[in-house]
Order: sequence, then structure tokens, then C-alpha cells
Amino acid sequence: MKSLLPAAIALPFWQLASPALAEKHQAQAFVLSCIDFRFLALEFDFLAMQKLGNQYDWTALAGASLALAGFPHNADTVAFWDQLDLSYRLHHIKKVIILDHQDCGAYASKFDPELSSDPQREKQVHVDYLNRAYLSILNRYPDIDVELYFAKLNGEIIPILLSSMIHSSGISFKGNMSPTGEKPD
Repeated sequence: MKSLLPAAIALPFWQLASPALAEKHQAQAFVLSCIDFRFLALEFDFLAMQKLGNQYDWTALAGASLALAGFPHNADTVAFWDQLDLSYRLHHIKKVIILDHQDCGAYASKFDPELSSDPQREKQVHVDYLNRAYLSILNRYPDIDVELYFAKLNGEIIPILLSSMIHSSGISFKGNMSPTGEKPD
């Protein structure tokens, strides 16, 4: 009898809690960031300033945008698409935010251990993969806005605009980023 008492007390409270219904919960965005702990507080503060009201789904994969290119494993890419699809279907997201960062170990291990010693080259490599991620997402979800950012060690988070090479390719843009930063027609 002693072991049944906690269950008897908890049962009425448990019955009061109903499962969350997806229709009642709409996330403002799906966020992809790197796993690097050094940037968590900065990213959290940045997302708070985006007025998302803590209503976003957040996935962290090594290299953030690099994960969409199958690094370190194709399973990372599959995990990203699975999580984005669930967020899209269950929480009706309208925006994806990707946060890459300076001095990323995943990028260093894929490209060059000294990548961060050349900040201009490092940023360009990130921009290239962020642009690829942008196009991949819009290819599957043309109605979603995609925002790309690069976090620096000094605490600055800068928006990444699409490269003119991608913009001039004739690809139709339905997301919220263009080389000018304006929403395309």
C-alpha cells in the first residue's frame, strides 16, 4: 500500500495535464547553430533581441551550415532535415536562422587548422557554406524566410548577405535575404 500512495496522489494531477497540441503552438523560427559552448550566451542574447519570445526550435550541429554539406557525417545532414521538417510541420515555422561562428573547430578540421588565422578567408568560407545552406533550404521550403549570421569572438553577430554569384544565377528568391539585404520581389 505504501508504494501506491504516491501514484494515487499524482494520478489526478497527471490527468489534468493534456498533451500540447501543435495547432496551439507556433514557433517563430527554427534555429541552427554550432555546438560550440563559447557562443551559447551570445546566441541566446541575440535571439532574444530578435523578438522571438523564446518561441523557436533550436538545433545545434557541429559547424552549423557545414552540417548541411554532410560534415562531419551525412547523418548530420539527415538530422538537420528531419528536425527542420518536424519544426515546419508541428510548429509551423516561417523562418530559419543559421548562426555560424568565428574560430569554428569543425571548419578548421575540414578545411585548414589555421583557417581562423586569416579572418577574411575564414569569413568567406563561412559565407560560401551559408549561401549553400540558404539555397538548399529554399529548394525544399520555398515559403520559408532564411536568415544567415556569423558570430565573431568579440561578441558581434553580423548578418550574411547572399553572394552576388548566387543572386545573378537566375534563382528565384522567396526568402528574406538578398545581396542588398532587401526582400526580393
